Amino acid sequence: MTFARSVALFVVAALFEIGGAWLVWQGIREHKGWVWIGAGVVALGLYGVVATWQHDENFGRILAAYGGIFVAGSIAWGMVADGYRPDRWDVIGALVCLTGMAVIMYAPRGR
Repeated sequence: MTFARSVALFVVAALFEIGGAWLVWQGIREHKGWVWIGAGVVALGLYGVVATWQHDENFGRILAAYGGIFVAGSIAWGMVADGYRPDRWDVIGALVCLTGMAVIMYAPRGR
């Protein structure tokens, strides 16, 4: 699997997981109803499917690496969907998480 495909899968997984959680949030916290909640549950399920398409066979490694994508993606989602304005510490923290993700997922390993 190419690096680009792996990154694309992480991005798609993030869209499903963060989007799904946001839909559930909207359905419950913003009183938008069961349709929003149901759509969120479906999206969260699709996140689980997309995560299985990564090349690495280790569930723990993929989910740990995805954590960095989730942190950065959540901040980006909040900016786009809710007008959230991250401060420099949010940005620094997200960059640290993305660096950790890259080390976990793409460090050279003797296979």
